[in-house]
Amino acid sequence: MKNILYIAICILALGCNQNSTAPSDIDFTTTFEKSEGTKTPTYDEVISFYKDLDNAYPSIKTYEVGTTDIGQPLTLVTFNPNRSFDSEFAEDMDVRRILINNGIHPGESDGIDATMMLMRDLANGTIATPENTWIGAIAVYNIGGALNRNSTTRTNQNGPEEYGFRGNARNYDLNRDFIKRDTKNAQAFAEVFHLVTPDVFIDNHVSNGADYQYVLTHLFTQHNKLGGALGEYLNQDFRPQVEASLKAKDWEITPYVNVFNSTPEQGFSQFMDSPRYSTGYTSLWNTLGLMVETHMLKPYKPRVEGTYELMKSVIEITEKEGSRIKNLREDAFNAFAKAETYPIQYAIDSTRISTLEFLGYEGAMQLSEVTGMQRLKYDTDKPFTKNVTYYDYFKPTKEVTIPKAYFIPRGYRDIALILKENDIRFDQLKQDTTFTAEVYHIASYDTRRSPYEGHYAHYNTEVRKSNEEVTIKKGGYVVSLEDNKQGLRYLLETLEPEAVDSFFNWNYFDTILQQKEGFSPYVWENKALEFLNNNPEIKAEFEAKKEEDSQFAQNWYAQLDWIHKQSPYYEKAHLRYPIVRMLR
Repeated sequence: MKNILYIAICILALGCNQNSTAPSDIDFTTTFEKSEGTKTPTYDEVISFYKDLDNAYPSIKTYEVGTTDIGQPLTLVTFNPNRSFDSEFAEDMDVRRILINNGIHPGESDGIDATMMLMRDLANGTIATPENTWIGAIAVYNIGGALNRNSTTRTNQNGPEEYGFRGNARNYDLNRDFIKRDTKNAQAFAEVFHLVTPDVFIDNHVSNGADYQYVLTHLFTQHNKLGGALGEYLNQDFRPQVEASLKAKDWEITPYVNVFNSTPEQGFSQFMDSPRYSTGYTSLWNTLGLMVETHMLKPYKPRVEGTYELMKSVIEITEKEGSRIKNLREDAFNAFAKAETYPIQYAIDSTRISTLEFLGYEGAMQLSEVTGMQRLKYDTDKPFTKNVTYYDYFKPTKEVTIPKAYFIPRGYRDIALILKENDIRFDQLKQDTTFTAEVYHIASYDTRRSPYEGHYAHYNTEVRKSNEEVTIKKGGYVVSLEDNKQGLRYLLETLEPEAVDSFFNWNYFDTILQQKEGFSPYVWENKALEFLNNNPEIKAEFEAKKEEDSQFAQNWYAQLDWIHKQSPYYEKAHLRYPIVRMLR
């Protein structure tokens, strides 16, 4: 499938023709460099730069992939010094792959500029060419936001002079959309991701939050959630190597400072990147994820330069550690395929902490001249080095038994199409099929009271399980987990209703939450009495409930509704999750 997709996008490639321009004919000095670190290029200037780079250097190729909400495709830029038509995306190519994402929030343009210089310097030999590492980058992910250029919306940020807007062409925050995929951008990203199948993923950002001395902070995929030996490697080996490499180049770095309106020295936790976020999504395929978060208050020039150096370090470490990364990822896929259970919810493990030697500024609450109330103020004339408590261990709070297969009714074709976009294999039933399945009913859930990224999303979802004989009609979809070892985590995180970013929690199944058939009380009164008289056990339960629950005893409609829900007249579809599980 990957090779077919490669041929398709090569037809659309911006540079499939023979290179015709000598490198010396073009000035590859970037807008950032020409402005001495104060400006970032427009979207059109970024694409023009990469087209020229493609024409000048055979190691660089640009491709148009998918489309976005603004109507333009994503531009994927690849550095591959061993390029051939067959090898660019071939699965048997023995290289480790790095995928870089830029401009998901176009006002955070540091990565756009840093990656332009990185790709140029790889192509012209300024940076040593890795022998076994392939590098790809999405030039600008949020094209609509990049075209919505301004100089005011980044209230907290110190440069560049102009930049793009956080919302995309439909005003979505794309770093909340990787699982729910409301946008065409997210669908195009899935195409790129499954084409590249990266071992390492970098997403370049700029942080909000506290003030401190660092230009660079990092947000690695939460290692307990990544799991097993691969998670331990990320936390105990890969991350420390990145930190040490940067320190050797005089670039101090610390974990992303996850605080709001308080000082970091009080302690803070690692950010839990659930699958709605880029590194949470990519980790579902056991990809080592890293979100770069430069500090908003530092000047633009060192922020871009720091991002450049961080990406260089990741390339060097991936090149050195390539075989180990490959083996650990393969072991992780095998381990999850053999596991009996899978964790779908986590909480901070306060019994295990780390200590950071943190470079901060003294901060204190003082009287605000604006509001007359207390406000937080940092004093940059009072830097400090302090030991700070860092909560970077999480523990599972809920697990599910991994099924043999999921069965999806044909009416939920939209779910099947999303799975297909994410390289999930499935079959369609050739005839009606009856079997004993594990069925979920939604027992309880909460719903956001305010809109969040186009949804009133659910949370705290709990299910009631039962084994039932079910019939899935001809044309229904069968998703075998044995046939989807690579996508097993994605299936569990999306199809299990209790998972944080499940399709249920993102409102894909809200029709089951509405009862379609009801009763008229004056009609049901007579039938309810007959039903209770014919079912003494239910009648006894009804009487006991009235004794125990005074509000229920005072509510005649709630009583009739309770009896109706115990009767054969109550519709089977209400609160019944339509995707059923075949246990192993």
